Parts: sequence; structure tokens; C-alpha cells
Amino acid sequence: MTAAALTRPPRLGPDARIAVVAPSGPVVEERLRRGLDVLRGWGLDPVATGQVTDRHPRFGYLAGEDDKRARDFQEAWCDPTVDAVMCARGGYGAQRMVDLLDWNALRAARPKVLIGFSDITALHEAFAVRLGLVTLHGPMTSALTFLDDAAAQESLRTTLFEPEAAMTLGRPGAGPLVGGRARGVTLGGCLSLLAAGLATPHARPRAAGGLLLIEDIGEEDYRLDRAVTQLLRAGWLDGVAGVALGSWKDCGPYDRRVRPVLRDRLAPLGVPVVENLGFGHCDTALTMPLGVPAVLDAEAGTVTLDVPALA
Repeated sequence: MTAAALTRPPRLGPDARIAVVAPSGPVVEERLRRGLDVLRGWGLDPVATGQVTDRHPRFGYLAGEDDKRARDFQEAWCDPTVDAVMCARGGYGAQRMVDLLDWNALRAARPKVLIGFSDITALHEAFAVRLGLVTLHGPMTSALTFLDDAAAQESLRTTLFEPEAAMTLGRPGAGPLVGGRARGVTLGGCLSLLAAGLATPHARPRAAGGLLLIEDIGEEDYRLDRAVTQLLRAGWLDGVAGVALGSWKDCGPYDRRVRPVLRDRLAPLGVPVVENLGFGHCDTALTMPLGVPAVLDAEAGTVTLDVPALA
């Protein structure tokens, strides 16, 4: 399977309805309220689903039981009045509920926008493989990186409402880890989640033909090494066209610990690699569409989409 351009869901318009769900970790209610207010300020009609503030009775790292999180997500996606589904936060748990979703029912619903990152990588991969749908690797409703960051908010808002104004993605400081230009289809997300998803039913078997976007948080250098090495050993990176590196928050000093590992593991692929592109667990995080044909220019420090993220 080679990465191919996916179906683009429609952009949002005034009064579009956006459902906020919690497929992974538990949500802080005060942060959720603040996030909903931000969305209302954009002229959207946000609605928090019934389970969004639940907690699992035994495992406090989960936002409710697996079947309830899956049902909540599926009902939101299949609701004909909903135009987009935004995840409230990451954490952990999407892998536990993704197999409980009825993919025939999700496929029968009209295409709409899915927004999230971090643990939501498991859903991004599943939506690409099962639904063939473009998704947005972007901020989540109750995350501080969304609530307290006007630049991150504006990147998402522009992508949702005016996607033709968000075609060139990059920021000052981005540049080549390995030089060159490459063309491919964007894919990826959180590195550790991509490694954890290998050989599962909802993950693509390889990244051939793709522009791989990866980032992570709270992983020591040897764990990053292990995750990339696992992707290499599995052949998942065979044929990848280029790599874009986002943020590596709390992964150790980037210049001294993280960059050497990424250079050692990725440079032998012989493809362009751009670093510090500014997406993921960081300030001013860019919203990155997944499933869109694009050009990566390592020297310019940019990924430029061939078409707007949303139709």
C-alpha cells in the first residue's frame, strides 16, 4: 500500500456544529468549558457529547469505559447535524476503543472533519485506512496548548474556514536535518503511537510514497531510537518520500539528545528531512492536514499543500 491522496471533507461555515468527544484520557471540566467558549467565539455551535467528562471506574487514565467512549464517538460522527468532530484531549485510550467502532456505520455517514493529535494518531491512521478520509493533526479543545495559544488557535481556525490560506506550513527556525525536496502525501502523527500501531487492523502497512510527519512528548532519547528503529525493522519506512519533524517536548535537550538520534536513524533513508516545523506538543503549533498531496522543501523549512486541506 502506497500513501495516496484521500477524500477531503468540506470546510466549515458559519454556525457549523462541532461535536467534542473524549476517546482517550479524562477531561478537566473547566478547561473544556474554556475550549467550548473559544469555538463559540469563531461562530461555531460546539456540543460536548454525553460521555466527555466521564472517568473509567478502575483506570483513572481513561475517560470512561471503552465501549462508552466508542459509542459516544460513533454517535457524534454519525449524527447528520454534526459537521466536525474535535477530540477534547489525548493521553491514552484511543487504541482501546478503535476496534469497537462500527466502520460500516462510520463510512455511511457523510464526510466530516476529525481534529486531534497525540493519542488521536490511532484514529488518524484508522480513518485513513478504513474511510480514506483526510483528517487534521491539530489542537484539542481542553488542551492548554490550545486554550492559551492564540497562534495555535488561528492555525486551526484558518484551516477550518479558509483552508486556501493555510497551504504553506512552516515557521521561523525550521530547516534541513537532511537537505532536499520531496513530493508525497502527508501522513503520521505521534511517533510512539505509530510504532505501537504496527501490524494492527487499522494501521497502514507502510509509509511508501508519503511525507511522514512525526513528533512526540516525554520520551527519552533511547525510546525515540527504539520507536524509529521498530518502524525501520518492520519495513514501514521503506519508500517514504520525506520526513517532517515537529516538536519533541520533554524528550531531553533537542540539540544534544534528540537530534543526534533522529539524524542517525533517518539520514540513511536518503530522503529530505525538515526539523523544527512547529507541530505537535509545542507553542504556536500548526494544524497539519493528513492525507493531502504536498511538497516538502527542507531548505525552505516548509511543507506546501497541492490543494487546500478541506474541500
